[in-house]
Amino acid sequence: MALSTTRSPFISNQAGIRLQTIMLLRWLAVAGQLGAVLFVYLGLEFPLPLGFCLAAIAASAWLNVLLALRYRTPVRLPDNQAAAYLAYDLLQLGALLYLTGGLGNPFALLFMVPVTISATTLSPKSTGILLTLAFICVTFLGIYHFPLPWTPDAPLVLPMTYQAGIWAGLLLGLGFVAVYAWRIADEARRMSNALEATELVLAREQRLSALDGLAAAAAHELGTPLGTIALVARELQRDKPTGDQLDEDLSLLRSQAERCKEILSRLTHQPDARDALYARIEMDALLSEIVSPHRDMDVSFDLKSGCEDETPVPSLVRRPEILYGLGNFVENASDFARNTVTVTGECNKAMVRVSIIDDGPGFPMDLVDRLGEPYMTTRARGSTTSVRDGSHEGMGLGFFIGKTLLERSGANVSFGNRTDGRTGAVVIVEWPREAIEAPPIGSAQNYQDQLSDHELA
Repeated sequence: MALSTTRSPFISNQAGIRLQTIMLLRWLAVAGQLGAVLFVYLGLEFPLPLGFCLAAIAASAWLNVLLALRYRTPVRLPDNQAAAYLAYDLLQLGALLYLTGGLGNPFALLFMVPVTISATTLSPKSTGILLTLAFICVTFLGIYHFPLPWTPDAPLVLPMTYQAGIWAGLLLGLGFVAVYAWRIADEARRMSNALEATELVLAREQRLSALDGLAAAAAHELGTPLGTIALVARELQRDKPTGDQLDEDLSLLRSQAERCKEILSRLTHQPDARDALYARIEMDALLSEIVSPHRDMDVSFDLKSGCEDETPVPSLVRRPEILYGLGNFVENASDFARNTVTVTGECNKAMVRVSIIDDGPGFPMDLVDRLGEPYMTTRARGSTTSVRDGSHEGMGLGFFIGKTLLERSGANVSFGNRTDGRTGAVVIVEWPREAIEAPPIGSAQNYQDQLSDHELA
């Protein structure tokens, strides 16, 4: 069970951004810029090129007005268009800073805003272009700019060394913030996509489980009416009745056919408390069911079960997330095992534990703490065969989905390597006994309440 980090081809770095969001941020910038310019010119009475400053601010305001008239309904901008609007904001801010002191203006820090927005919502390519544009603007403003607004009789001239420090700090800050924001947003996107995949898998397993239980019940119930139909048909073929006797036999056939139709119609409904018997599974049956899809692989399975201190082995609740989650771990163990996968079910008065142990290379020690994160796999892409022949492809969602589903059922999942002197990986899944033990047969309402509590959780 060795794992490594890979990237899913289905994850996009591009979450998109709403035009209204950009417009709202631009209106805030317009208000802040206008207030700052008027305060410096009228309040502090510092000289500055007021007309040019107001023209730069008005350009942003008019752009927002034109966009509001052009797009009267909410729209989500494509990546390149959003990048173009953010590039305009960088240039507009650069023009305003050029008129008001360049990098000596403390508001030069606002260069980070468009870059941060791009890093969290747009593609790395667009973010890289905006980051380069910001670097160019900062470098240009470090050399060319109007004097910093100050009192005319004592103009403020910053030393070149200090301005170089501001330039270096802005460049480093822009790069760090861009990378940090992109990394955090990318991690959130990956987790969101992985959770969505988990929800889809769980929904599919629940549908299959419900259909399986209803099909088994329907097959059992159909035996009686189909047997009656077959018997009546044979009698009709042999005796060839007429009159009232024929009407009676045909009526019986029709009633039994209606009964078959009613039984089959249950397949379209979700299971209810009447399926409580199917919703139970014994420990031995659970272990056998999770390994049965993998018995055609060239490894052997050693199944063991038992309880400590002569505690009775409990009947367990059959849940699709438990079967699917354990099955994922068994499949991974089968892929990496050399000869044998040992699956052990244990219990005592307080807990129920399932251990999956293989004799493969084990987990890489540097990844043990990260096991269960999405998109981690050592499998090559493009095949469905065993990892041992180097041709299996994996997206890295198996461990994440298995761990997430089992934890939703109330389990604690831990990973490690064997400590008995042999190589191999160990996965231990442990539940509090009350979280997985099935209610006594006949307690249909209790079972239904348990399912409801689980769904609410």
